[in-house]
Amino acid sequence: MQVVRLGQVQWAVEPLVQLFQEAWPQWYGEGGNGDAGADLSACLSPDTLPIAFVALSDDGRVIGTAALKHESLGSELGFGPWLAAMAVSPSERGRGVGSALVAAVETAASELGFDAIYTSTDEAARLITRLGWEDTGRRVQSQRGSIAVFRRSLVLS
Repeated sequence: MQVVRLGQVQWAVEPLVQLFQEAWPQWYGEGGNGDAGADLSACLSPDTLPIAFVALSDDGRVIGTAALKHESLGSELGFGPWLAAMAVSPSERGRGVGSALVAAVETAASELGFDAIYTSTDEAARLITRLGWEDTGRRVQSQRGSIAVFRRSLVLS
């Protein structure tokens, strides 16, 4: 597996649209308010936010994605930037894909000079906690209900 910036593999936008529609059908599916193609196309820059990362299998299939964005669910709390739009193909879960994507986002945020990043999640809470993120104690409402906001310090102590 390798993780690359979406701008390096723009052909991956199409399979990622399908992954977004499967991961968040209420938002990106039929009748939803989201536009996965537009959201992904906004993440093609190599060095300004938003930046998306793509996990590719050894045979070149798109198996996951995550982004570093100025805004996400929870931005109303005044935090940022955000690890957002993280999705891993169901058949690839439990194989380190999510961890590799989180690491890529953390590295990019650090290289861009951010001291900390945030994420709001319910489904990936165990992964995020295991990777050293701290629960802020704050919660936000999503289409699935109340979800926790986590913080990852990027400053070495």
